[in-house]
Amino acid sequence: MTGAASRPLGAVTRGTTGQNRLRRSDRWLVHSPRVRTAVQSAADPLIVDLGYGALPVTTLELAMRMRRVRADVRVVGLEIDPGRVRAGLAAVADGLAPGVDFALGGFELAGHRPVLVRAFNVLRQYPPEAVPDAWAAMRRGLAPGGLIVDGTCDELGRRCAWVLLDATSAVTLTLACDPFAIERPSDLAERLPKVLIHHNVPGQPIHTLLTAADRAWASSAAHGVFGPRVRWRAMLDMLAAQGFPVFPPRRTLRDGVLTVPWPVVAPLE
Repeated sequence: MTGAASRPLGAVTRGTTGQNRLRRSDRWLVHSPRVRTAVQSAADPLIVDLGYGALPVTTLELAMRMRRVRADVRVVGLEIDPGRVRAGLAAVADGLAPGVDFALGGFELAGHRPVLVRAFNVLRQYPPEAVPDAWAAMRRGLAPGGLIVDGTCDELGRRCAWVLLDATSAVTLTLACDPFAIERPSDLAERLPKVLIHHNVPGQPIHTLLTAADRAWASSAAHGVFGPRVRWRAMLDMLAAQGFPVFPPRRTLRDGVLTVPWPVVAPLE
């Protein structure tokens, strides 16, 4: 066990996990220009998977996928529960986790200096007022140019949302889904990160975005004959035409992905 802190910062969460649960966020990380640049230019390509849960499967998947960005990526899975750390170390001992380690740690990152932190389905289980301190603690541990992904998804990973953070501010919000598994974009509201989920009310920017997305989705219904992925692209085009600064999707898109700059959805005081 490497880099363990004497007292991890945080609380034990439920720890539910599952194979391929975080595949949509992993695909986004692999293709994100900002993330790719950070990892490829890092002196030490260390990634921390914070709060990976009862089994280390999503940590192993993250390592496998991020090696497409840089072959020498190292991944450390951090958990507050010693039993979960032992499960991860057992995978290392069995030779199932090349380039991956596991340690006891929380938001303080156990003394590591990663270029990327993934914290999925962690802060969702905390009160909203805990978010700023958790973000600040993780930021203090980042390597220069480092990034954080604070996200949430459902049990099967079909509905997801995450915030990308750098050392000083939130950068973007991304909503992602299996477009076959929703009726409208606002179905993703239930998976908004903790920093936003209580602000999805009229008058707040996130509510404005989701309402506009629902309208654009409805107006794009004719594209549904070609499948929900085509309809999702048409929705993005309509939002862009309405002035929403939507990031253009990749040419080959398996997921429904909507990414906007953080100021578009930042909560109003």
